[in-house]
Amino acid sequence: MSKKKVVVSLGHDALGYTTGAQKDAVRVTARALADLVEADYQLTITHSNGPQVSMIHKAMTELRRVYTDYTPAPMCVCSAMSQGYVGYDIQNALRGELLGRGISRPVSTILTQVTVDPYDDAFYEPTKVIGRYMAREDAEMEIKKGNYVREYPGKGFRRVVAAPKPIDIVEIEAIRTLAEADQVVIACGGGGIPVIEQQRALKGASAVIEKDSIAGLLAAELGSDELIILTGVECVYRDFGTDRQTPIPSMTLGEVREAVAEGRFEAGTMLPKMEAAVTYLEKVPGGRVLITSMARVKDALMGRAGTVITV
Repeated sequence: MSKKKVVVSLGHDALGYTTGAQKDAVRVTARALADLVEADYQLTITHSNGPQVSMIHKAMTELRRVYTDYTPAPMCVCSAMSQGYVGYDIQNALRGELLGRGISRPVSTILTQVTVDPYDDAFYEPTKVIGRYMAREDAEMEIKKGNYVREYPGKGFRRVVAAPKPIDIVEIEAIRTLAEADQVVIACGGGGIPVIEQQRALKGASAVIEKDSIAGLLAAELGSDELIILTGVECVYRDFGTDRQTPIPSMTLGEVREAVAEGRFEAGTMLPKMEAAVTYLEKVPGGRVLITSMARVKDALMGRAGTVITV
Protein backbone atom coordinates (compact mmCIF):
# COMPACT_ATOMS: atom_id res chain seq x y z
CA MET A 1 0.00 0.00 0.00
CA SER A 2 1.47 3.40 -1.00
CA LYS A 3 1.93 6.13 1.57
CA LYS A 4 -0.68 8.83 1.97
CA LYS A 5 0.60 12.07 0.43
CA VAL A 6 -0.08 15.07 2.65
CA VAL A 7 0.64 18.79 2.39
CA VAL A 8 0.95 20.38 5.84
CA SER A 9 0.57 24.16 6.17
CA LEU A 10 2.16 25.66 9.29
CA GLY A 11 0.88 28.92 10.76
CA HIS A 12 2.64 31.55 12.89
CA ASP A 13 2.17 29.59 16.13
CA ALA A 14 4.26 26.74 14.74
CA LEU A 15 7.24 29.06 14.18
CA GLY A 16 7.22 31.81 16.78
CA TYR A 17 7.83 35.49 16.12
CA THR A 18 11.57 35.97 16.76
CA THR A 19 14.70 33.98 15.92
CA GLY A 20 14.99 32.65 19.47
CA ALA A 21 11.29 31.87 19.79
CA GLN A 22 11.40 30.15 16.40
CA LYS A 23 14.08 27.69 17.51
CA ASP A 24 11.98 26.75 20.53
CA ALA A 25 8.74 26.57 18.55
CA VAL A 26 10.07 24.34 15.78
CA ARG A 27 11.14 21.72 18.32
CA VAL A 28 7.49 21.35 19.31
CA THR A 29 6.41 21.53 15.66
CA ALA A 30 8.96 18.85 14.73
CA ARG A 31 7.38 16.42 17.18
CA ALA A 32 3.95 16.85 15.58
CA LEU A 33 5.41 16.47 12.08
CA ALA A 34 7.41 13.41 13.13
CA ASP A 35 4.19 11.84 14.43
CA LEU A 36 2.83 12.11 10.87
CA VAL A 37 5.97 10.61 9.34
CA GLU A 38 5.87 7.80 11.90
CA ALA A 39 2.22 7.20 10.94
CA ASP A 40 3.49 6.57 7.36
CA TYR A 41 2.51 9.87 5.77
CA GLN A 42 4.67 11.38 3.04
CA LEU A 43 4.97 15.06 4.00
CA THR A 44 5.34 18.19 1.95
CA ILE A 45 5.47 21.16 4.30
CA THR A 46 4.76 24.82 3.68
CA HIS A 47 4.75 27.60 6.25
CA SER A 48 3.96 31.21 7.04
CA ASN A 49 6.65 33.90 7.22
CA GLY A 50 4.84 37.11 8.19
CA PRO A 51 6.90 38.04 11.29
CA GLN A 52 10.11 36.70 9.71
CA VAL A 53 9.92 38.57 6.41
CA SER A 54 8.89 41.74 8.25
CA MET A 55 11.90 41.41 10.56
CA ILE A 56 14.25 40.92 7.61
CA HIS A 57 12.75 43.88 5.79
CA LYS A 58 13.23 46.09 8.88
CA ALA A 59 16.84 44.94 9.28
CA MET A 60 17.73 45.52 5.63
CA THR A 61 16.06 48.94 5.66
CA GLU A 62 17.96 49.99 8.78
CA LEU A 63 21.21 48.71 7.24
CA ARG A 64 20.62 51.02 4.29
CA ARG A 65 19.92 53.94 6.64
CA VAL A 66 23.22 53.42 8.52
CA TYR A 67 25.38 52.46 5.54
CA THR A 68 24.16 54.50 2.59
CA ASP A 69 26.33 52.59 0.08
CA TYR A 70 24.21 49.47 0.65
CA THR A 71 21.32 48.81 -1.73
CA PRO A 72 17.94 48.26 -0.02
CA ALA A 73 16.76 44.65 -0.32
CA PRO A 74 13.55 44.31 -2.36
CA MET A 75 10.62 42.32 -0.97
CA CYS A 76 11.38 39.30 -3.18
CA VAL A 77 14.89 39.07 -1.71
CA CYS A 78 13.53 39.41 1.85
CA SER A 79 11.09 36.59 1.05
CA ALA A 80 13.92 34.39 -0.22
CA MET A 81 15.92 35.06 2.94
CA SER A 82 12.96 34.11 5.13
CA GLN A 83 12.44 30.86 3.21
CA GLY A 84 16.06 29.94 3.78
CA TYR A 85 16.28 30.53 7.49
CA VAL A 86 12.82 29.22 8.41
CA GLY A 87 13.41 26.12 6.29
CA TYR A 88 16.82 25.66 7.93
CA ASP A 89 15.29 25.59 11.42
CA ILE A 90 12.42 23.28 10.45
CA GLN A 91 14.54 20.78 8.56
CA ASN A 92 17.17 20.54 11.29
CA ALA A 93 14.61 20.19 14.09
CA LEU A 94 12.62 17.59 12.16
CA ARG A 95 15.70 15.65 11.09
CA GLY A 96 16.86 15.47 14.70
CA GLU A 97 13.42 14.40 15.94
CA LEU A 98 13.19 11.66 13.29
CA LEU A 99 16.68 10.33 14.03
CA GLY A 100 15.78 10.26 17.73
CA ARG A 101 12.93 7.92 16.81
CA GLY A 102 15.18 5.71 14.68
CA ILE A 103 13.80 7.07 11.40
CA SER A 104 16.32 7.97 8.71
CA ARG A 105 14.52 10.27 6.27
CA PRO A 106 16.01 13.11 4.20
CA VAL A 107 14.46 16.53 4.88
CA SER A 108 15.05 19.19 2.23
CA THR A 109 14.12 22.84 1.78
CA ILE A 110 13.49 24.10 -1.76
CA LEU A 111 13.79 27.81 -2.48
CA THR A 112 10.49 28.23 -4.31
CA GLN A 113 9.31 30.91 -6.74
CA VAL A 114 5.62 31.43 -7.52
CA THR A 115 4.36 33.39 -10.50
CA VAL A 116 1.73 36.09 -10.06
CA ASP A 117 -0.26 38.22 -12.47
CA PRO A 118 1.14 41.78 -12.73
CA TYR A 119 -2.43 42.98 -13.36
CA ASP A 120 -3.85 41.26 -10.26
CA ASP A 121 -6.22 43.67 -8.49
CA ALA A 122 -4.19 43.22 -5.32
CA PHE A 123 -1.43 45.41 -6.76
CA TYR A 124 -3.88 48.29 -6.87
CA GLU A 125 -5.18 47.74 -3.34
CA PRO A 126 -2.29 46.47 -1.16
CA THR A 127 -3.29 45.04 2.22
CA LYS A 128 -0.24 43.34 3.80
CA VAL A 129 1.53 45.56 6.35
CA ILE A 130 5.28 45.02 6.73
CA GLY A 131 8.33 46.65 8.25
CA ARG A 132 8.91 49.32 10.88
CA TYR A 133 6.98 52.45 11.75
CA MET A 134 8.29 55.39 9.74
CA ALA A 135 8.28 59.14 10.19
CA ARG A 136 6.33 61.19 7.66
CA GLU A 137 9.45 62.14 5.68
CA ASP A 138 10.44 58.46 5.30
CA ALA A 139 6.89 57.60 4.25
CA GLU A 140 6.97 60.33 1.63
CA MET A 141 10.19 58.87 0.23
CA GLU A 142 8.51 55.46 -0.04
CA ILE A 143 5.57 57.01 -1.86
CA LYS A 144 7.95 58.72 -4.30
CA LYS A 145 9.47 55.30 -5.05
CA GLY A 146 6.00 54.04 -5.97
CA ASN A 147 5.35 52.14 -2.76
CA TYR A 148 2.19 52.26 -0.63
CA VAL A 149 2.14 53.30 3.03
CA ARG A 150 -0.54 53.37 5.71
CA GLU A 151 -0.75 55.88 8.53
CA TYR A 152 -1.22 54.79 12.13
CA PRO A 153 -2.19 57.89 14.14
CA GLY A 154 0.21 58.49 17.01
CA LYS A 155 2.63 55.81 15.79
CA GLY A 156 3.71 56.76 12.29
CA PHE A 157 3.51 55.09 8.90
CA ARG A 158 4.14 51.53 7.71
CA ARG A 159 4.64 50.12 4.26
CA VAL A 160 1.84 48.07 2.70
CA VAL A 161 2.39 45.52 -0.08
CA ALA A 162 0.11 43.53 -2.35
CA ALA A 163 -1.04 39.95 -1.74
CA PRO A 164 -1.76 38.63 -5.27
CA LYS A 165 -3.13 35.19 -6.04
CA PRO A 166 -0.54 32.53 -6.94
CA ILE A 167 -0.59 31.21 -10.51
CA ASP A 168 2.18 28.62 -10.97
CA ILE A 169 4.79 27.08 -8.69
CA VAL A 170 8.01 27.35 -10.69
CA GLU A 171 9.88 24.54 -8.90
CA ILE A 172 6.89 22.14 -8.73
CA GLU A 173 8.68 19.35 -10.63
CA ALA A 174 11.63 19.45 -8.21
CA ILE A 175 9.20 19.30 -5.29
CA ARG A 176 7.31 16.42 -6.91
CA THR A 177 10.52 14.46 -7.59
CA LEU A 178 11.68 14.68 -3.98
CA ALA A 179 8.20 13.87 -2.64
CA GLU A 180 7.95 10.81 -4.88
CA ALA A 181 11.37 9.71 -3.57
CA ASP A 182 9.78 9.69 -0.08
CA GLN A 183 11.71 12.68 1.18
CA VAL A 184 10.19 15.24 3.49
CA VAL A 185 10.04 18.47 1.49
CA ILE A 186 9.74 22.04 2.79
CA ALA A 187 8.60 24.29 -0.05
CA CYS A 188 6.70 27.47 -0.94
CA GLY A 189 7.63 29.00 2.41
CA GLY A 190 5.79 32.23 3.15
CA GLY A 191 3.64 31.71 0.08
CA GLY A 192 6.67 31.44 -2.19
CA ILE A 193 8.84 34.18 -3.69
CA PRO A 194 6.42 36.16 -5.89
CA VAL A 195 7.76 36.58 -9.43
CA ILE A 196 6.42 37.92 -12.70
CA GLU A 197 7.24 36.20 -16.00
CA GLN A 198 8.94 38.48 -18.52
CA GLN A 199 9.67 36.40 -21.62
CA ARG A 200 12.22 33.84 -20.37
CA ALA A 201 13.10 35.78 -17.22
CA LEU A 202 11.46 35.85 -13.79
CA LYS A 203 11.35 39.25 -12.08
CA GLY A 204 10.71 39.54 -8.36
CA ALA A 205 7.47 41.29 -7.43
CA SER A 206 6.99 43.73 -4.54
CA ALA A 207 4.39 41.54 -2.88
CA VAL A 208 3.73 38.64 -0.54
CA ILE A 209 1.54 35.62 -1.24
CA GLU A 210 -0.96 34.34 1.32
CA LYS A 211 0.50 31.08 2.68
CA ASP A 212 -2.90 29.36 2.76
CA SER A 213 -3.42 30.20 -0.92
CA ILE A 214 -0.16 28.50 -1.86
CA ALA A 215 -0.95 25.52 0.38
CA GLY A 216 -4.15 24.85 -1.59
CA LEU A 217 -2.36 25.22 -4.92
CA LEU A 218 0.58 23.05 -3.80
CA ALA A 219 -1.71 20.25 -2.60
CA ALA A 220 -3.67 20.45 -5.86
CA GLU A 221 -0.56 20.37 -8.06
CA LEU A 222 0.88 17.39 -6.18
CA GLY A 223 -2.44 15.54 -6.21
CA SER A 224 -2.13 15.09 -2.45
CA ASP A 225 -4.49 12.79 -0.59
CA GLU A 226 -4.90 15.35 2.16
CA LEU A 227 -4.27 19.00 3.01
CA ILE A 228 -3.68 19.66 6.71
CA ILE A 229 -3.85 23.32 7.75
CA LEU A 230 -2.48 23.92 11.25
CA THR A 231 -3.64 27.16 12.83
CA GLY A 232 -4.27 28.80 16.20
CA VAL A 233 -7.68 27.20 16.84
CA GLU A 234 -8.54 23.53 17.06
CA CYS A 235 -11.34 23.68 14.48
CA VAL A 236 -13.55 25.94 12.40
CA TYR A 237 -16.31 27.57 14.44
CA ARG A 238 -19.74 28.88 13.58
CA ASP A 239 -20.21 32.43 14.94
CA PHE A 240 -16.56 32.52 16.02
CA GLY A 241 -15.75 34.96 18.80
CA THR A 242 -19.35 35.31 20.01
CA ASP A 243 -21.28 33.70 22.85
CA ARG A 244 -22.96 31.53 20.18
CA GLN A 245 -19.64 30.03 19.03
CA THR A 246 -19.98 26.33 18.17
CA PRO A 247 -17.47 23.94 16.56
CA ILE A 248 -18.05 22.66 13.02
CA PRO A 249 -16.74 19.07 12.83
CA SER A 250 -17.26 18.68 9.07
CA MET A 251 -18.24 20.60 5.95
CA THR A 252 -18.79 19.81 2.30
CA LEU A 253 -17.22 21.76 -0.55
CA GLY A 254 -20.67 23.15 -1.38
CA GLU A 255 -21.17 24.35 2.20
CA VAL A 256 -17.76 26.04 2.15
CA ARG A 257 -18.55 27.84 -1.12
CA GLU A 258 -21.88 29.02 0.31
CA ALA A 259 -20.31 30.24 3.57
CA VAL A 260 -17.57 32.10 1.68
CA ALA A 261 -20.12 33.74 -0.63
CA GLU A 262 -22.13 34.89 2.41
CA GLY A 263 -19.04 36.38 4.08
CA ARG A 264 -19.14 34.14 7.14
CA PHE A 265 -15.36 33.92 7.50
CA GLU A 266 -13.00 36.74 8.42
CA ALA A 267 -10.50 37.92 5.81
CA GLY A 268 -6.92 37.29 6.91
CA THR A 269 -7.82 34.50 9.33
CA MET A 270 -10.21 31.69 8.37
CA LEU A 271 -11.28 32.94 4.92
CA PRO A 272 -7.94 32.13 3.20
CA LYS A 273 -8.08 28.61 4.63
CA MET A 274 -11.56 28.09 3.20
CA GLU A 275 -10.40 29.41 -0.18
CA ALA A 276 -7.42 27.04 -0.06
CA ALA A 277 -9.78 24.14 0.57
CA VAL A 278 -11.83 25.11 -2.49
CA THR A 279 -8.72 25.40 -4.70
CA TYR A 280 -7.50 21.98 -3.63
CA LEU A 281 -10.78 20.04 -3.66
CA GLU A 282 -11.83 21.42 -7.04
CA LYS A 283 -8.75 19.79 -8.56
CA VAL A 284 -8.58 16.74 -6.26
CA PRO A 285 -12.24 15.85 -5.57
CA GLY A 286 -11.26 12.69 -3.72
CA GLY A 287 -9.09 14.66 -1.30
CA ARG A 288 -9.65 15.70 2.28
CA VAL A 289 -8.91 18.95 4.13
CA LEU A 290 -8.25 18.97 7.87
CA ILE A 291 -8.11 22.26 9.79
CA THR A 292 -6.94 22.10 13.38
CA SER A 293 -4.29 23.31 15.83
CA MET A 294 -0.79 21.96 16.36
CA ALA A 295 -1.76 20.75 19.84
CA ARG A 296 -4.76 18.74 18.57
CA VAL A 297 -3.46 17.38 15.27
CA LYS A 298 -2.94 13.88 16.64
CA ASP A 299 -6.51 13.79 18.01
CA ALA A 300 -7.82 15.32 14.78
CA LEU A 301 -6.30 12.53 12.69
CA MET A 302 -8.36 10.11 14.79
CA GLY A 303 -11.54 12.16 14.36
CA ARG A 304 -11.57 13.62 17.87
CA ALA A 305 -10.89 17.24 16.94
CA GLY A 306 -10.61 19.58 13.98
CA THR A 307 -12.80 20.30 10.99
CA VAL A 308 -12.82 17.99 7.96
CA ILE A 309 -13.81 19.28 4.52
CA THR A 310 -14.60 16.94 1.64
CA VAL A 311 -16.48 17.11 -1.64
